[in-house]
Amino acid sequence: MNSPSLLPFLSALSLLSVAAASTAYPSIPGTDAGDCSLTGSETTDLPPPPRREVYDNGRIFDISHRYVPEMPVFDSDKGLGQFLWLPKSMKNGSRANNSEFKLGVHTGTHVDAPGHFYDNYYDAGFDVDTLDLEVLNGLALLVDVPRDSNITAEVMKSLYIPKGVRRVLFRTLNTDRRLMFKKEFDSSYVGFKEDGAKWLVENTDIKLVGVDYLSAASYDHSVQSHLVFLESREIILVEGLKLDDVPAGIYSLRCLPLRLVGSEASPIRCILIR
Repeated sequence: MNSPSLLPFLSALSLLSVAAASTAYPSIPGTDAGDCSLTGSETTDLPPPPRREVYDNGRIFDISHRYVPEMPVFDSDKGLGQFLWLPKSMKNGSRANNSEFKLGVHTGTHVDAPGHFYDNYYDAGFDVDTLDLEVLNGLALLVDVPRDSNITAEVMKSLYIPKGVRRVLFRTLNTDRRLMFKKEFDSSYVGFKEDGAKWLVENTDIKLVGVDYLSAASYDHSVQSHLVFLESREIILVEGLKLDDVPAGIYSLRCLPLRLVGSEASPIRCILIR
């Protein structure tokens, strides 16, 4: 058989795989105009599984965003797009379902390592596998930032964060505007100005900075603020947190990145426990 004759078959098989992937991974329930149940559930007796944000009667909050095609990507108006495939499907004769995915390491809720903005740190191996899990896990303070400003030195002063607090999650106008639920990247998001980052580094004991959009730094200070935060290699940035409907206060934070050797960032799962 000549190889060109295989093209129609392979093309059809590819289309089947893509279709299976898109139906196997629906968008967030409640965001579609139509029925929110899992596609294909009408052919089974199984009810759709619950997708929860809060667990254990309000004791545990999941503050990570779901990875869906409509989630924003930095500096793009197209969103994440299809990132998950089902190349081995039981519907196509495989003995089990086996998915594959491809996405940038700064997608969704993620953590930055020092090598993100310092090439010498990157070359020296300061990747996400070297981040201190003690910093990523422990008591954390969730605070509300004034909604009319980026995080400047003046804003930092106004928050009156006590000495000794090492982990702070900053909820801003980004949460109110639900920017992480919009496909198009919005450069007007709230973030740290350079002076705000410097004030935090010089006047607080904070070692983990959590924010509610794709970058801890404001768009116009993207490089400057990151350089301030990451220079000492002691401060960890957790970006893209989902902080809506979580009361401000003190929690036990649990954040675990993937052990991606050689990577300057990683998707991360974060929860808060009362």
